[in-house]
Amino acid sequence: MKNKIVIITGANSGIGKAAAQIFAYAGYTVVMACRNLEKGEKALQEIVAASNNKAVHLMQVDMSSFASISQFCIAYKERFDKLDILINNAGYFNHGEGRRLSPDGIEITFATNVVGPFLLTELLKNELKKSDDPRVLNASSNIIKHFFSPKKKLDFDNVSGDPDAGYKHSVYANYRDSKMAFLMLSFKMAEEYKELGITVNSLQINGARMSNETLQKFAPRWRVIAIIQNLFFPPAEFMGNNYFELCTSDDFAKKTGKQFNHKLKSMKKGPENPNPTHIWGSQVYPVYAANKPVQDRIWNLCFDLTKNHLKSDTYSENLQSHKLVACA
Repeated sequence: MKNKIVIITGANSGIGKAAAQIFAYAGYTVVMACRNLEKGEKALQEIVAASNNKAVHLMQVDMSSFASISQFCIAYKERFDKLDILINNAGYFNHGEGRRLSPDGIEITFATNVVGPFLLTELLKNELKKSDDPRVLNASSNIIKHFFSPKKKLDFDNVSGDPDAGYKHSVYANYRDSKMAFLMLSFKMAEEYKELGITVNSLQINGARMSNETLQKFAPRWRVIAIIQNLFFPPAEFMGNNYFELCTSDDFAKKTGKQFNHKLKSMKKGPENPNPTHIWGSQVYPVYAANKPVQDRIWNLCFDLTKNHLKSDTYSENLQSHKLVACA
């Protein structure tokens, strides 16, 4: 698609790479936003060779680092004059890892999966506004099904990663909470960006077939489980195609604030007392995700954590008109 530009974070492997190739085949200008340049360069060469599209670019960004995200956005604006599609695909989950903080002192999973995409999207908001059909797509996960339990709530003490502040380390709980927070942030983003004409939606990913390289990162016990799961997971191209449809099809042009399932059906808010069909199906998401005060708290937290990086000259116009939301 001539003159259409898409940024895909985490585009050097998995669903992100598959999506980058699909967009490249369709003639889009593709910006692969990757932390690992060695892996990114290899993926870029493969995509260019397969698609014969020379308008595929590799730019470095570490989604856990506010400085890296800010530098990426400055570099992007120097090379491109607008942005049509932003896909926040990159995510962080490291089996068996101990407590780890981001360069900004935030629990690494929350920093990468929630605050990083917030900052990236905010800093590129003006570029998205220049498009005639700006769309943001955020990668969600079915791990949020744990929040169907009425007792389950986000643990904001874990954001700092500080044991003295009540932090309780679990890579699985951190990932679960980050994905619920990201979905709630997506709903809030859609509300905030509606006046700007920017649509924001989420796609729930139930799983995708993992590469042998990824499988080797698992501890032996979990690797066996992952290998079995791989037999039932679709290839990365399946979700890559879903990314493409949600970001390009006229069917989704005016839809915003939605969570879509793997069949591209809009999911509804679940009931207060879900049954097994709700929990194991893909028609509804946990009612907790629709909690407006918690959505506001996540938005305010992300804004507060990144405010020093939002005060650049290129962002001053947005910052002056930006207001924090009062939390109940």
